[in-house]
Amino acid sequence: MADVLFFEKPGCQGNQRQKTLLAAAGHTVHARSLKAEAWTAEGLLAFLGRLPVPEWFNRSAPAIKLGHIDPDALDVRQALSLLLENPLLIRRPLMQVGEERMVGFDAAAVDAWIGLRGVELPTGNIEACVHGTASHGSCGSAGHGEDHARVGNH
Repeated sequence: MADVLFFEKPGCQGNQRQKTLLAAAGHTVHARSLKAEAWTAEGLLAFLGRLPVPEWFNRSAPAIKLGHIDPDALDVRQALSLLLENPLLIRRPLMQVGEERMVGFDAAAVDAWIGLRGVELPTGNIEACVHGTASHGSCGSAGHGEDHARVGNH
């Protein structure tokens, strides 16, 4: 069983489903607010550094969905500046176990990393935003179906 440091948007139902799945598999989840964390460029790069810059972003964030930010047009410096200024733009969850880190929540990748121990997955996309139409767009969960990356000391 692992102690998982889990950076989330508090109140995000998608992140809640992910934490519930981890706990059901026997892991201890230490949830932290992505927005309240005192992020540094170095701290973010420890999670994101192996991914291409566009994959650093939460594609469901309103500023991205509305076209105000184009992650495909940003270099590393520009991207880090935007993410540090507005952490809700960061793809989530960010998870850490020991020195290893993961971006996003792909059940197969999480299972291979720390094990989900045969826990039954909920119906639908475990990464997708889960909310009613009244609050659609407020969560901005990382439900964009991109590949997930794990980084760390192996």
